[in-house]
Amino acid sequence: MKYNNVVTGTFVSRPNRFIAYCDIDGVRTKVHVKNTGRCKEILVPGVKAVLEASDNPDRKTPYDLIAAYKGDLLVNIDSQAPNKAFHEYILGSGVFGSSPQVYPEHTHGDSRFDFYVESGDRRIYAEVKGVTLENGGVCMFPDAPTERGLKHVRGLMRCVEEGFEAYIVLIVQMKGMKEFLPNYGTHEEFGREMERAEKSGVKVLVLECDVTEDSMVVDGRTIPHRYISER
Repeated sequence: MKYNNVVTGTFVSRPNRFIAYCDIDGVRTKVHVKNTGRCKEILVPGVKAVLEASDNPDRKTPYDLIAAYKGDLLVNIDSQAPNKAFHEYILGSGVFGSSPQVYPEHTHGDSRFDFYVESGDRRIYAEVKGVTLENGGVCMFPDAPTERGLKHVRGLMRCVEEGFEAYIVLIVQMKGMKEFLPNYGTHEEFGREMERAEKSGVKVLVLECDVTEDSMVVDGRTIPHRYISER
């Protein structure tokens, strides 16, 4: 997926989940943050920020904050990017077959999943989570407790019981991670439930992305994952 009209600036502050201030060409500018998560280890005053200019001249926030540098590491923090990148990956990689029929935002039971895919005889549900948190080359999810995430994991287990294929897809919005580990310190129950889901037949895909200032593309590399019980 590609961005248009990308500029860089310096992150200043984030007074709430939706708004931040960045210095762009020497002008302090109110911008929209395309991620309601904390991102507090990334959005540190003084870091280089990447922004996409809005094509709406009347918008109160003329830019969207889409990425930032954590040292030399560029991290995409656009919460819409993982679904877009995975949709492209489904269509181009053959991960679900050569001619998949893809239905985004599909409801099954009491859950709405990011994707339902039909491919030959295969019937597949997939829930996508974007991963922006890392420590020493280990990427983690979630960065805050996620009851919604728990509901999705449990819903995927029910899909398996009903005969569907089911996937938890973790799109790592940065390059060069060594492994994935659920963030037990933030939400232990999610990590335990994710492990239980995989043992019950839900497949886990942790996919690395090539990230540039104006693009994010799944590169096809699967990052190994483990659980705290395997230490």
